[in-house]
Amino acid sequence: METKVTEVEIIPIKPKDGLVAIASCVIDDKIYIGSLGIQTKLTGDYGGYRLLWPTKKVGTREINIFHPITRDTYLAIEKAVIGKYEVIMKDHYSDLKFTDKIDDKIDKKT
Repeated sequence: METKVTEVEIIPIKPKDGLVAIASCVIDDKIYIGSLGIQTKLTGDYGGYRLLWPTKKVGTREINIFHPITRDTYLAIEKAVIGKYEVIMKDHYSDLKFTDKIDDKIDKKT
């Protein structure tokens, strides 16, 4: 059975140490998961993003709160969450016209 990921919500944040957004979603219309981090990949030729799963520090140990058990489930969540993040960022930056601003400054100086 394929994992169904719905109600994906993305909250972009000011980038810090590669963390660029916090996400939440619903899995198979049965469980809400939140506090997923979206982080830029630190290695690899193509860059991109990866998910960070919530942990809790107990003493000196980091304990996983939750995470997918199977690779297929992880990939379904990753595709839905990172896909939505990329759409949001593309829409946000497509509205900006950097060349128009540069051309205006050049025209005013001449």
